[in-house]
Amino acid sequence: MIPVVIGTTFIIFTMVWALPGDPFAGKCGDRPCPPSYIAEQTARYNLDDPLLLQYVKYMGNLLTGDLGETFRGTQVIDELAVALPATLKLTTLAIVIEIIIGIGAGVLAGLRRGSFMDNLVLLSTLVVISIPIFVIGYLAQFILGVQLGWFPPTVGRGAPWSDLILPALVLASVSLAYVARLTRTQLAENMRADYVRTATAKGLPRRQVVRHALRNSLIPVVTFIGIDFGALMGGAVVTEGIFNIKGVGGLVFGSIATREGATVTAAITFIVIVFLLVNLLVDLLYGVLDPRIRYE
Repeated sequence: MIPVVIGTTFIIFTMVWALPGDPFAGKCGDRPCPPSYIAEQTARYNLDDPLLLQYVKYMGNLLTGDLGETFRGTQVIDELAVALPATLKLTTLAIVIEIIIGIGAGVLAGLRRGSFMDNLVLLSTLVVISIPIFVIGYLAQFILGVQLGWFPPTVGRGAPWSDLILPALVLASVSLAYVARLTRTQLAENMRADYVRTATAKGLPRRQVVRHALRNSLIPVVTFIGIDFGALMGGAVVTEGIFNIKGVGGLVFGSIATREGATVTAAITFIVIVFLLVNLLVDLLYGVLDPRIRYE
């Protein structure tokens, strides 16, 4: 995990701070920034140093909890403290929806292969996968939020859980479809395995047989969900924009547009760390799902 954090932060830092052009363009309105301001900011962000030395200094400050300042003089950690809760709540709710609906639909389809339910799951998930996420978002907002009034069309201040249900459904829609299809394929394949036929021949109840097959089928599904957690956190900018959520996605997008390198680097670093921790949890879950797996 440590080499991955170092490698990803270095790549992000390099991409942000090595961009060509004047980093102070537009920071003082329509007028050019005065030389005193440019000299002060250049010294504060070590812009005169080589890029590698800039990165070493940044990581040294990061290890002490100092995420830096924006060009406006705002602490980056304060901006993240405002944006992170909304994105974490949105991503967590999306993952819960993805697990409940996706795995549930996949199990129903996998146990009834070739039936109406199986065809319905395959067709509906294919339709969802084929539609861009921003189209799903605007349609859901207009139909379910404006026309039917089932959900708030936009998220209120503080991002309450009740307001995040519709955005979470939109954010999880494509991943949910992949989870359903993956669960269906794995379960249908395991139900034809030798150990399932042996368990059935020994007279085990069908519910117990299905439980054994499902545990083995969930290993690739859990892997996908673990990877998807980081993808949802980093890719929520479209959903956050549609539903007016003040989260990390919008913060990163706005910071890229204004070339606030410290904010972009800090936000991506946090997403990388969360992603690595979730994947560590997924690795530990392998041994729980499949007793044959042992870690030494």
